[in-house]
Amino acid sequence: MQPLVSLLRSLNAVRQPGVYVYCALPLEADISGLPALAMFREREALTVVLEESEALTRRLEPRFRAAWITLSVYSDLEAVGLTAAVARALADAGISCNVIAAVHHDHLFVPVAAADAALAALARLGKNVISDENTG
Repeated sequence: MQPLVSLLRSLNAVRQPGVYVYCALPLEADISGLPALAMFREREALTVVLEESEALTRRLEPRFRAAWITLSVYSDLEAVGLTAAVARALADAGISCNVIAAVHHDHLFVPVAAADAALAALARLGKNVISDENTG
């Protein structure tokens, strides 16, 4: 497991093309053939994340429009503090963020209008760690 400082030092945020949406579907919805990027079954509904154009084609109601940012650093699922550090950097910049952790990378979904500001905040986060190491 990599220490947090090492993860933040090599943090590289990459915006994926397109606009993605979160939609809530009934639990009994037929999702066969639905090109979802992610799904999560809750007691109340099935949340799906998919490209906005796919949602609109299927007449699904978008609940949240997002830019998808991948943290290209390999983040072990047991890494401690990465999500908190990223969330803090974005919160300090006034940007909401929804995180999906996968086996190899963490994926951030931020409001479309805030995508560039989010990328800038994440770049500062990595630079601040390197700067702190050089001055500390």
